[in-house]
Amino acid sequence: MTFQELINSRQSVRRYQDKSVEREKLQLLIEAVQLSPSASNSQPWKLILVDEQELKNKVANATFSKLVAFNKFAPQAPVIAVLVIEKPKIITQIGGSLKKREFPLIDIGIAAEHFCLQATELGLSTCMLGWFNEKKIKQLLNIPKHKRIGLVITLGYESEDYKQREKIRKSVDEMSSFNSY
Repeated sequence: MTFQELINSRQSVRRYQDKSVEREKLQLLIEAVQLSPSASNSQPWKLILVDEQELKNKVANATFSKLVAFNKFAPQAPVIAVLVIEKPKIITQIGGSLKKREFPLIDIGIAAEHFCLQATELGLSTCMLGWFNEKKIKQLLNIPKHKRIGLVITLGYESEDYKQREKIRKSVDEMSSFNSY
């Protein structure tokens, strides 16, 4: 698969097969995150893969509620990945403060995309979730109270009847330019 084919085939999937993900593939996903670039090579993340069924369901259930049901599909996924934001190197903290940039947020975004693209190349599907009960997930996974969860990602094999959707994007002229805004 070329890179262009990879980025064209990756999409957020919200229906999964009842099929576990092989450990070898999970290991490749871990390595993809490990190799992600970050500001000053801080690697400000901890990746937690939750594949124990009962615990995974509890974490998945913490991504929606009666009022906010758009992540209700999450329990279908056989694996939930949780990206915890870790403290960056002191040089990154200083640079971030001086430039008013949240480098760890940028870095976990890159790590999450490495995870999702590697999953796609392995025949797996993902969906990044920004809406979740952080306190509940931290409690379930023994994440220290002072840490923040950056993203939760569902992972698994898309359901057999899942249809690829057409990607609706801004036109190239709307989202890019040369030499000035």
